[in-house]
Amino acid sequence: MSHDPEVTRRDLDRRGFLRLAGAAGIGFVAGSSVRGADATPAAPAAAKAMSAPPMPTRNLGRTGHQVRLFSLGGQAAIEKADNYDVAVPIIERALDLGVNYIDTAAFYGRGWSQRHLGAVMKRRRTDVFLATKTHDRTRDGSLLLLDESLRLLETDHLDLWQIHNLSRMEQVEQIFGKGGAMEALTRARDQKIVRHVGVTGHADPAVLIEAIRRFEFDTILLALNAADPHHRPFTEKLLPLAVEKKLGIIAMKIPARGRLVAPDGPKDGDTRIAMREAMAYTLSLPVSTVIIGCDSVEQVEENVRIARSFVPMSEEERLALSERVSPIARDALFFRNWG
Repeated sequence: MSHDPEVTRRDLDRRGFLRLAGAAGIGFVAGSSVRGADATPAAPAAAKAMSAPPMPTRNLGRTGHQVRLFSLGGQAAIEKADNYDVAVPIIERALDLGVNYIDTAAFYGRGWSQRHLGAVMKRRRTDVFLATKTHDRTRDGSLLLLDESLRLLETDHLDLWQIHNLSRMEQVEQIFGKGGAMEALTRARDQKIVRHVGVTGHADPAVLIEAIRRFEFDTILLALNAADPHHRPFTEKLLPLAVEKKLGIIAMKIPARGRLVAPDGPKDGDTRIAMREAMAYTLSLPVSTVIIGCDSVEQVEENVRIARSFVPMSEEERLALSERVSPIARDALFFRNWG
């Protein structure tokens, strides 16, 4: 795709995603409102730790959960093998600061992410809306992963169980086919082992559009950052459809694993952006929350500070930021299907 600024501007205006983004600025996320306090009573440990104003919340779609703007992802330090001394303080600090949504997956760190989270969940399960995923495309394989996830997470139920990273149409056919993973998700929900079900993806908006047209998922986890308009944009058709269906919309890959964000802020001539800009761009779209993996307690604290002070970007600011990152769009969208 061309990186000429005027071409980019015309394309963005034509897609209309910025008009959709404006809805997020007044708190519209499938009927949500941005507020300074959670609708759910804060856990005592979290309430005690929050001397500063809490992060605003938005509706997580139809789930009824009021989710904070910043949520903790189960990758980065949390998925590294035998990394308790680093991972557990990250999780504890996030909960102390009011984070009330954590996302992990059976695939992350071959179980280490769930194991590290379980060390905290056995004491603080009620503090958080807990989500994990199955990467198996079959019913039986997914049910085995569910049993393992519950064991490692040290819980008897999940708030959200998701299909992990749909990237090709044949995967959609497989999960919805006889003996496919959707049979496991619906069975687990019917048996109240999981409260809600969702779908996730990074690579191709058409694949996720097909999935959410076939089934009434409760949530969608999608890769969405400031480079999105430059290749297979999720903001063009997928995001409006997710809003229309009143899904909880969780955004990931905000800093593109460091490819989009300059660690200490951009310097002269640097096309990368600051973490504050990266989060503000995505939170200015109609998403419920952003999940970000962290390597340190300091990163958790920084992301919480950014979320607490979030102010929606104007249309001009969003356009300018997207155009600014166009030279590094391929790196920032490394997870998209470029074939």
